[in-house]
Amino acid sequence: MTSSGTNARDTPYPGSGGSAPNPWAAAWELLLPTASAPARARGRTLQEALRESVRSGRLAPDTRLPSSRELAADLGVSRGLVTEAYEQLTAEGYLRSGRGAGTWVGGAVRAARPGARDLAPRTADARADFVPGTPDLSLFPRAAWAAAQRGVLTELPHHALGYPDPRGLPQLRTALAELLTRRRGVVADPERVVVVSGVAQAMTLLGFVLHARGVHAVGVEDPGSPEHGALYASAGVGTVPLPLDEEGLATGPLEASGVRAVVTTPAHQFPSGIAYSARRRAELLDWARSVDGLVIEDDYDGDFRYDRAPVGSLQGLDPEHVAYTGSVSKSLAPGLRLGWLLVPASLTEEVVERKRTMDLGNPVVDQALLARFIERGGYDRQLRRCQRAYRERRDTLVSALEEHFPGTEVSGIAAGLHVIAMLPERYGPRDHFLQRAAAAGVVVRPLAHYGEAVDDDGIRLVLGYAHLSPARIRDGVRLMADAVRC
Repeated sequence: MTSSGTNARDTPYPGSGGSAPNPWAAAWELLLPTASAPARARGRTLQEALRESVRSGRLAPDTRLPSSRELAADLGVSRGLVTEAYEQLTAEGYLRSGRGAGTWVGGAVRAARPGARDLAPRTADARADFVPGTPDLSLFPRAAWAAAQRGVLTELPHHALGYPDPRGLPQLRTALAELLTRRRGVVADPERVVVVSGVAQAMTLLGFVLHARGVHAVGVEDPGSPEHGALYASAGVGTVPLPLDEEGLATGPLEASGVRAVVTTPAHQFPSGIAYSARRRAELLDWARSVDGLVIEDDYDGDFRYDRAPVGSLQGLDPEHVAYTGSVSKSLAPGLRLGWLLVPASLTEEVVERKRTMDLGNPVVDQALLARFIERGGYDRQLRRCQRAYRERRDTLVSALEEHFPGTEVSGIAAGLHVIAMLPERYGPRDHFLQRAAAAGVVVRPLAHYGEAVDDDGIRLVLGYAHLSPARIRDGVRLMADAVRC
């Protein structure tokens, strides 16, 4: 490499023989593959190497680059190829140049952070984690899912890979309508089924539509899911906590609140575990009709009922005043981000338009895969498999509590993936119990964590069990017991 010329004197580069600091040398090795690249790819290779050098910070802002003639000679490529690379990266903002002033690294680019953080919610360093909400992901039917995927990729026509109907593929909407009618007792017209990215998106869609209609607040159960408030807030809608009684959402406070929309979990209330009584269901629908309101039914785990047939959906009693939503997050895996929303006729057009502008619809291959999985019986088989496993784990948890915490009252066990355990007063006070459990590496949530209405000092715990093996459940309860006896 030549050491003569203005560039060599100002900023030495490999072979220049200069003694000044050498910022160009730090990036030199990234350019070397250009010389060995196929002739047609050399220009693209050089441009990518220069971009990466600037992005990574190996070429710092205000570093002067070799002239096009010198760099071309060193790499053994044409000068025109280097000139074209310099011009392209100057146009993109990576480099800057001036007539007679040479080519320099621009100041607009900042070095990229190495790596990427994983912000997925996880409980770190826990010996036992009883936080509810997660199924056993090891039960995901990998072989059956892979087989369904191969079939879909073989049979899916080319035109189906274009932008989908924002409501979802007709095949999936039809399959969901049949499934939900059969298993959950909904009134499901495929034209009013909207495929969504889980219950979270369903809530957000409804929030945007309600906000556009002038609704400023919706009622939410207290205690209830902590996510509902944040989801509606993102759509500009506030939430009003409404208390429960032994039959479900208390209708007196609901009527007095002035809201015209309310979010409910009537099949298996989260987190209390109660199922709304038939009387309370009727009262809730009477309220909705009297105010021309909307009941939003979150059927988050309605398929998992162990001791008798699942309670049917509220939507089946009045599909014009109930919006029904659910997902595969508990039955398959939350990472699939697939769910459904059944909306009253009066809201369908607005919900579909909001869905279209939000994301243009869910991924086509994933929708076709779920449709095939449902149609060929895979989804029903998966539900049966999960029910057997989760019933065993529920029974294990109840037995372990009886053994290690005698006198504990357990409720909400007929359905779902968690129970409520009311421990005797002798294990309290509550805050002391929680501190000792945490010190032993056991993560638990008190019922008070989920609502303002829970103000007693009793030790009422919400214990999730679906994601834990029977052995882990027994060990976790024993660890809690050992911790509070110390």
